[in-house]
Amino acid sequence: MLTTIEKVITLQEIDIFQHLSTEDLAHIAAIADEVEYPEGVAIFKQGGIADSMYMILTGKVLLHQDEREVMVAGEMEAFGTWALFDDEPRVVTATTVEHSHLLCIDEEDFLDLLSDNVRITQGVMKSLVTRVRKLAAIRAPGSDAVGR
Repeated sequence: MLTTIEKVITLQEIDIFQHLSTEDLAHIAAIADEVEYPEGVAIFKQGGIADSMYMILTGKVLLHQDEREVMVAGEMEAFGTWALFDDEPRVVTATTVEHSHLLCIDEEDFLDLLSDNVRITQGVMKSLVTRVRKLAAIRAPGSDAVGR
């Protein structure tokens, strides 16, 4: 089992938490559960309810749509992040490539935490805006006026 400090160090690697202080990350660490899955197990399925995000501590997870590989996530990578903010069904299936040890953050616990902590909400929103701007820049190269 990871200590709170070890969870905080791990959470610092997730892009949506990049603007949060160590103290704020400690609050998130308190709601992050460790889970383990053997090789070849579906963590969640395409079209399923999006209710948790995951961070890989050890192992690898294949994200795929039917038989088409979207990506393979490895150690210290997060997946299912949008589940914390969006109730839409999952767009991929996540299947372990090898035995995997993960941190899991439940959407309901996360939203409860956000409702009680404005600073965390502001930090996460800032990260989401940064992510959306990067995506918009990819779609419209040369345009720096997106969203203004």
